[in-house]
Amino acid sequence: MLSDAELDRYARQIILPAFGGAGQAKLKSAHVAVIGAGGIGCPAITYLAAAGVGRLTIVDHDIVELSNLQRQPLFTDADIGASKAVVAADAARRINPHVEAIARAERFDPDNAAALVGGASMILDGCDNFETRLAVNRTAVALEIPLLSAAIGAFEGQVALYEGWRGDAPCYQCLVGADPDRAGINCAEGGVMGALAGMIGTMAALEAVRALTGWGSPLSGRLAIVDMLERRWREVAMAKDPECSACRG
Repeated sequence: MLSDAELDRYARQIILPAFGGAGQAKLKSAHVAVIGAGGIGCPAITYLAAAGVGRLTIVDHDIVELSNLQRQPLFTDADIGASKAVVAADAARRINPHVEAIARAERFDPDNAAALVGGASMILDGCDNFETRLAVNRTAVALEIPLLSAAIGAFEGQVALYEGWRGDAPCYQCLVGADPDRAGINCAEGGVMGALAGMIGTMAALEAVRALTGWGSPLSGRLAIVDMLERRWREVAMAKDPECSACRG
């Protein structure tokens, strides 16, 4: 049940015909595990908390650095040297006292994966390396938890929803392959526009809310790609890889 304070807080969402009180109740009972409290994680955590997701588990082993502040607005100069997971969880509780926010200042790996995300309604992955992303994907498939994956670089970003244990639905590994050392350019090497991180992180939060509550058409099996250098948006269909070692069954 939603309290009077919650009804007031979420009134602008509840009056949406496609969302309503039923959608808000689903969010209150949802548990989202956020992997990475960085450029994508910060805006995603902000809007998941504000929207009323009942429980957030925030997983990040890293500490706040000065170079993070250009695109990670949950942090300030006063937080430099502190645990990202702890500071982000504190911020989520300040944003919405009705949200249970749990900090896990640990590196995600196969040994602790089930303990970190087991029981979650959804995993939102915004980490910055293929090794962790592949480990998150394998865990999502094994535990049959929807995986909302988002990534950014320079002026481009992408968001997709993966449910690889289902029939013909692809998993993240179907898209990128199984090489944890796949070449990629991180933000330190290639740079990133700060506001793009906010855009993609917020889009990830929106798609998570969509999938958790059932309004509109989810991104399952589709990859949304944003190129803000040219202001272009597109979606492409993704196919399941019959040879994928993560989800072929």
